[in-house]
Amino acid sequence: MESTEPTAGENIAVLRKARDLSQARLAREMGITVSYLSKIEVGLRPATPPIVAAAAKALRVSTARIYGQPFAAPNEQGAHLENLRGAVRRYNLPKFDVPAPDQLAASLAKLAELRTGTHYSEMLRVLPRLLGEATATAYASDGDAVAWGQVADAYGCAYAVAHRLGQPDLAEMVVSRQAWASHQTWNPEAEAATAWNEAGTYQSAGDYGDGLAVVDRAIVQFESASRGEEMGPEKLVPLGSLHLRGVVLASRAKDKLATEAHATHAAELARRLNAPKDVLRHNLTFGAGNTVLYQLAAHIELGNPQEADDLATPLLRKPPAGLTPNRTGRLYIDTARARLALDNLSGAEEALKEAFRVAPQMAEVHPMAREVVRVLMVMHQRSRPELVAMAKRSGLA
Repeated sequence: MESTEPTAGENIAVLRKARDLSQARLAREMGITVSYLSKIEVGLRPATPPIVAAAAKALRVSTARIYGQPFAAPNEQGAHLENLRGAVRRYNLPKFDVPAPDQLAASLAKLAELRTGTHYSEMLRVLPRLLGEATATAYASDGDAVAWGQVADAYGCAYAVAHRLGQPDLAEMVVSRQAWASHQTWNPEAEAATAWNEAGTYQSAGDYGDGLAVVDRAIVQFESASRGEEMGPEKLVPLGSLHLRGVVLASRAKDKLATEAHATHAAELARRLNAPKDVLRHNLTFGAGNTVLYQLAAHIELGNPQEADDLATPLLRKPPAGLTPNRTGRLYIDTARARLALDNLSGAEEALKEAFRVAPQMAEVHPMAREVVRVLMVMHQRSRPELVAMAKRSGLA
């Protein structure tokens, strides 16, 4: 992947200078020290999500402007993104015929596999047609809830692509379409999956408080709709996933009490699920394995890298059963973040190499993977061939 765009830390410096702001003033508005801001700008410290959110607010730009676009130059991926935008835009004007039911089900199952495998380029190629075919099927179904649920699930996959490839405007449009489809299902699980993605758009924008409000409202609505029903996997997975989204949002907001509350609820729901491996429903993955990964990430966001590294060590030796590449890749990226914070540069590099091995397309564009690579490049003065190779794949060298 090639890039002409700087990283988040570099963009902060560019935007600060364009607005004729001193480091002292910007640091004051961001609530950090001048020394810390200086290190972020030159690549000695990574621009974490809360830092990016604070910089965006102070510079009066979106977080997307800070993160930049990892593939700004015209390429095949960009063309496929435009095709996806077109399909989402004409959401109620599907131009494809209704496929055979078995064919559509198999295509959607393959799409879900591509998502968990972080094969975003392949997803981009098939999503426009699948969205059209699923929608055509739903329109021809005379209001069948299952058919509309398939549309909602397809949009859930589209959100994953838009989010991971740094397209916040597209992600927000996709979520509105997913909400449109899930409302046709009268299915609380589909509604919860939509709320999970809706909260994700606030997370991407750095609006952690509003994202938590979306999560809390969705939890109350889901529990109310499910009252008196048996709490099987179809109920535990979306509810537990909402609490995991709450863990991320609360930890980035530096709200320790809310983080602990959501983490406790998630752990209890994972215990009740009692599954040998994490369960996937409506593109939401939940279980004991995913819960501990979110707890690890929360330690990093709350400024406890040693606790995060201690939690990661046994997971790296024996990963939880059934972890998909998108979750394993995130485990390695978060481990790299923790080790970098502990000045364990070689350990951070080793973790990143594993992330590029198991989830290459995610590692190439993930903002924190790119920031850790950037810092390691500065610290090592570009003297390590494998690190340089990762930087080139991320468009940083």
